[in-house]
Amino acid sequence: MRRSLVPVLMLWALPAGAECRLALALAVDVSRSIDATDFVIQTEGLAAALEDPAVKAAIFGPEGTVALAVYQWSGPSHQEIIVPWVMLDGPEALDGAIWAVRRALRPERQQATALGEALRFGADLLADAPTCARRVLDVAGDGRNNDGVTVARVYDRGGFEGITVNGLAVGEHELDVARYFRDEVIRGPGAFVEIAPQQVDYPPAIRRKLLRELEGPKIGMATPPGVGGKT
Repeated sequence: MRRSLVPVLMLWALPAGAECRLALALAVDVSRSIDATDFVIQTEGLAAALEDPAVKAAIFGPEGTVALAVYQWSGPSHQEIIVPWVMLDGPEALDGAIWAVRRALRPERQQATALGEALRFGADLLADAPTCARRVLDVAGDGRNNDGVTVARVYDRGGFEGITVNGLAVGEHELDVARYFRDEVIRGPGAFVEIAPQQVDYPPAIRRKLLRELEGPKIGMATPPGVGGKT
């Protein structure tokens, strides 16, 4: 069982005069449908997205600092932090987060898809985040909740005030997973779903998603074709 938030290293100290504009928690699906090849695609895709020049420029923009945390999720009892909260206040901090993403291991025990539990864990993680202007939970997954508390029940219990939940739906293993994410999972101002039709489409999808989250919601922005949005 790996649910504790105790290991989170609170590396929050902001330079004098700096403000945190975004606390971003990335939730990575490692349920039983994610095989070893899929895991490598996701891990390298996320690391490469964080290394991308455009993403770096968005992270280190003049609007303020970004705080980042990353965790894996699968069954009701498996949520594991792989990047504790860190202020991305310079290249060294970002390089450390990328290194931690790449060294993360695929769980030996493969579990079901407890998306509700993953959302609840993410809300708790964001509750312990540094104070930032926006709080975003970025949940990637390739299927519907099939174990543990339901997504609707988690939202009914509260704890998501001030949090925008976005989704990255990978459509390789289940039909209409993007619609499920759009109808049941995302919530909050400017919430949207990015779509990766197959696992091989994950790397460019996570890059697009990070860029959109780092830029922040645009008032009156049209939703791109094939991408769901909800307020």
